[in-house]
Amino acid sequence: MKKYQIIGCMTGNSMDAVDLVLTEFEGEKMKDICSFSKPFTKEIQSKIEILRAEVFDKTRDEILRLKDFVPVHNEFVRFVADAVNEMCEKYKLDKNRIDAIGFHGKTLDHYPPSKGKREGRKPYTLQIGSGKMLADLTGIKVVYDFRSDFIIKGFEGAPLIGPHNAHIARLEGDGIYFNGGNTSNFAIIAKGRTIFNTDTGPFNEYVDSFVRLYTSKDCDFDGYYGKKGKLDKILLQKFFDICRDFYETDLPKSGDPQYYHKTEVFDVIKEQLTNFNSAVYTLEYFAAYIAMFGLTMVDEQIEIPSEIILFGGGWKNPVVRQSFDDLLLGNGYVLPEHQAKFDAFRKRFRKKTNVRYSSFGEMMEARLMADMAYFKIENKPWILPETSSIVAGRIALPIEKDYDDMINRAVKSI
Repeated sequence: MKKYQIIGCMTGNSMDAVDLVLTEFEGEKMKDICSFSKPFTKEIQSKIEILRAEVFDKTRDEILRLKDFVPVHNEFVRFVADAVNEMCEKYKLDKNRIDAIGFHGKTLDHYPPSKGKREGRKPYTLQIGSGKMLADLTGIKVVYDFRSDFIIKGFEGAPLIGPHNAHIARLEGDGIYFNGGNTSNFAIIAKGRTIFNTDTGPFNEYVDSFVRLYTSKDCDFDGYYGKKGKLDKILLQKFFDICRDFYETDLPKSGDPQYYHKTEVFDVIKEQLTNFNSAVYTLEYFAAYIAMFGLTMVDEQIEIPSEIILFGGGWKNPVVRQSFDDLLLGNGYVLPEHQAKFDAFRKRFRKKTNVRYSSFGEMMEARLMADMAYFKIENKPWILPETSSIVAGRIALPIEKDYDDMINRAVKSI
């Protein structure tokens, strides 16, 4: 059976870094060889954030006419290529032995069927990141554009991680695999299969942006600010009300920062005159609250596992983690309108819940991209619970390493 070595690449909505992992695949076996992260500069973070606002709800032609679109796109891809090349140099990796890069790109706009159905419009998705450009800059084949195939077939296009959680579950066991990234999402895995897979809402999106806005820090590392604050219940209610339509949309659904109305959330913090530390605490509590609220939305016909496996950097924040544990146990504050809903959900656990971290959690999303690239190369479908068999992605091949020399020799021989 052939072995594949594939680099998975993820640049999430938090835009903190390019995360890379080199994973070896052999049939159902999977093991990480090495990993690497290259933090984004503040300048690139700012350019991407501005571009994301500019492209929102625009047509393809309108986007291509934006003067910053191509320059920012190219700078982004070059940064990713630099990260790949630095990883190969650091670990002395032979690029000829690397079968592919699984490349998600950077999501600028995502309008899934669940949202299109509510608003009577066609769904679409937009990720920047030319697979061909990345292939040429690294000399490695690139598998990319994984979401489009699902959107075209009428499915959400995100989250895509459920099947990868199922692969991990062969080693870690079944349960609810819960990702705490910029957006939170979870997959219910039973008997090694993905039973359910959905986004829930903002997780790091609010608190990371809020901390960056008012401090020199990229996030509330180790809950430094949040641990000094306390919950503002009025603010919690207002946070929920701002995006109520999204939170109450039936599952499964797909989230995107554009739906979370971050500016409105920050405006109500100012109006409430909440001190900084308490604002941070409430944003962190809200991340855990929306994660828990998402679980309560799961159809009653689906059995809820008592094992909850966490991954993603957001869960490392002790305020978020403790708030989630409290809500699971019935010790946390719940908005009055949700009390009955939360109480009913807790009764669905057949035994005491066990919440733990995944041993594969550090590079889960990057490895997801390597896994999806592996499935594409093997022509195997990436099967989500609500989809038919879809072999997702496109393949881009690099220019031959001696291509320029070959052309020069040909010209000289004329």
